[in-house]
Amino acid sequence: MIKKVSQQDIKRYNWYIWRLFIVCFSFFVIMILLIAFQVFGPLPSFRELENPKSDQASEVISSDKQIIGKYYIKNRTNVTYKQISPNIINALIATEDTRFYQHSGIDFQRTFSIVLYNLVGKKQGGSTITQQLALNLFSERSRNPFKRVIQKLQEWITAVKIERNYTKEEILTLYLNTVDFGAYNTYGISSASRTYFNSTPAKLTPEQAALLIGMINGPGIYSPINHPENAKNRRNFVLRRMNEEHYLSDGQAEEYKAKPLGLSFNPIDHNDGIATYFRAVLKKEVQKILVDKSILKPDGTTPYDLDRDGLKIYTTIDATMQGYAEEAQKEYMRNLQAQFNAHWKGISLWKAIPTFKALLDKGMHRSDRYIALKSQGASDEEIRADFNKPVKMNIFTWRGDIDTLMRPIDSIVYCKMMLRNALMSMDPKTGYIKAWVGGTNFEHFKYDQVKMGTRQVGSTAKPFTYAVAIDDGFSPCMQVPNEPITITGYGADWTPRSSPSETVPGVITLRTALARSQNWVTAYVMNEVKPVPVMELIKKMGITSNVPPYPSICLGTFDASVFDMTGAYSAFANEGVWTEPTYLLRIEDKNGNVLYNNSPRIVQAMNPQTAYVMTYMLKGVIDEGTGWRLRGKYGLTNPIGGKTGTTQDNSDGWFMGITPQLVTGVWTGCEDRDIHFRSTRLGEGANTALPIFAGYMKRVYANPALGIKKNVDFVPPKSGVTITLDCGAYSQQQKGTNEVEKKLDF
Repeated sequence: MIKKVSQQDIKRYNWYIWRLFIVCFSFFVIMILLIAFQVFGPLPSFRELENPKSDQASEVISSDKQIIGKYYIKNRTNVTYKQISPNIINALIATEDTRFYQHSGIDFQRTFSIVLYNLVGKKQGGSTITQQLALNLFSERSRNPFKRVIQKLQEWITAVKIERNYTKEEILTLYLNTVDFGAYNTYGISSASRTYFNSTPAKLTPEQAALLIGMINGPGIYSPINHPENAKNRRNFVLRRMNEEHYLSDGQAEEYKAKPLGLSFNPIDHNDGIATYFRAVLKKEVQKILVDKSILKPDGTTPYDLDRDGLKIYTTIDATMQGYAEEAQKEYMRNLQAQFNAHWKGISLWKAIPTFKALLDKGMHRSDRYIALKSQGASDEEIRADFNKPVKMNIFTWRGDIDTLMRPIDSIVYCKMMLRNALMSMDPKTGYIKAWVGGTNFEHFKYDQVKMGTRQVGSTAKPFTYAVAIDDGFSPCMQVPNEPITITGYGADWTPRSSPSETVPGVITLRTALARSQNWVTAYVMNEVKPVPVMELIKKMGITSNVPPYPSICLGTFDASVFDMTGAYSAFANEGVWTEPTYLLRIEDKNGNVLYNNSPRIVQAMNPQTAYVMTYMLKGVIDEGTGWRLRGKYGLTNPIGGKTGTTQDNSDGWFMGITPQLVTGVWTGCEDRDIHFRSTRLGEGANTALPIFAGYMKRVYANPALGIKKNVDFVPPKSGVTITLDCGAYSQQQKGTNEVEKKLDF
């Protein structure tokens, strides 16, 4: 039985619907107003687009007055509307925004139709050319859904403002001058024309214009260099759209589709040069300072643009030492990678590494290729099939980049099996960083492993525990039985392991225990001094990552960056004073006016005597311990202290080296900790990291102009040293005390 709805119910339901509509509409209007008044943050400025000729590169200047890099609109030359071929304009409008000349920045008709298309599974973008130009004014597209909605509304408002301030021709010109054409630092239609066709925008033919416009939505996947088949298919799609919009006849479209890509490839890559990782980190830091410190131009309202305003950025990096560090890395990592490859040759990665499949899946999901295919609506089965189809690609080798035919899934395996390395070197007194090598190749592996990445530190953490003991009055000559120990009272009982082949039997001194990296004695010392003081010292010495106050931190179970660890070790070489590692000195405008001066923080992390005694103990590592290769193999006979570090399963190899004038940290490992050397002989820090330190220091010492001297030793504190460092004298003292105690019948 069908129940009739009364007129009163209909009115009530209508009122509910209208109320919902009013609430939603009011909310939308309020959001627009809040965004317009910049409550959710400043709207992006497009003022600088009006006068592109004023753009001026900002310079990165080393401590030895060399320009080691520049920040600017990469590989971009602006052109006027008259310098752009109608073929480009037609291809762009046909593909990206067919109603461009009809709307005022936002095409609501298209927006609502796109929603319907997406609902039926036909994914399409809804942004107009003007909206895409507005998006280009944002630093990056937010991944947070709420922030992305806010950003989308900001785009709308900005798009409307653009339409009010510029003509349609100007908007097309601005868009084509700012759009990203993918790799090789190719930005803007002028650079793209020159890079891919060695031509100008005015001379591009319809099929050339179609290829470049086709790259806009996926410059990686539609790269004519790396994915020519994809690029050709995309080009032909653009030509079809040009035909459908009556910019080309049927015969012309078919003629152009049949043509080869016809590339005349002429790339210009500004990622080359020294300190590439450092420059990338520095850029973000300078941009953050300009915002956080509210550093504005003389008009008091306009912010500085690092890529356009010709700033001069003075750094602590020494260009010569930076070159030595990169040379040392390249020289040894080539050999180490060969050792690693030979070590794994003939062994099934799938069987030897239990998590290997998960690692590959993770790498695949993070790849640009996967993201692009997923955005196109491809299923997981289709994506896996694509990853198993050989394609042309450019890969990194220590013999130089090579072009090859490889399945994308195999390229992921290749990268996973590629060893990474990082080095940082600094003056312990000033805190000035002299060399920064954040990875093995910036073009292929852009993740900075000096400051951005953290890894388990292993035995390089042991000196922190011994430093607390020294501060409590322990002597390096104190003897302790090297035997298993269990520490209780901090959750589950903890008993560290010690490799039988590396365990020194019997009773040994603390200096020998640190020199030979003995776990049991280190745990004994931790049990004496307790975890909290050790954790507190580690934090005083500048470690910013999480260090839980548990006994196991004495063996380096926590993660830290090369940046923090090198800074921490500098306190040992600087009479207990931790000086914040510093790489930026000052920022000046293009006229030489100082905009920002950097003042590093300074902390007295430990007393000078403790620091000096620790340099004595760390020299023991080199003289008689795990760092002996510096003496025996590499011939460095001058005063050097240091500590090797090897984490569980040889996943990370470390070496921290200290001299009175220079402290250097080196890390080596694969991208994933589950991929590593299978033997400690090869995977220990003494083999993976120490040789790079040796190669670097030998180059530094060979150049007297740098002022890093070999005949300088660590200076004892002015107040003297009360802790006995002569172990023979210490034994006599201990023996004498025992005799007195016996006579007094203690």
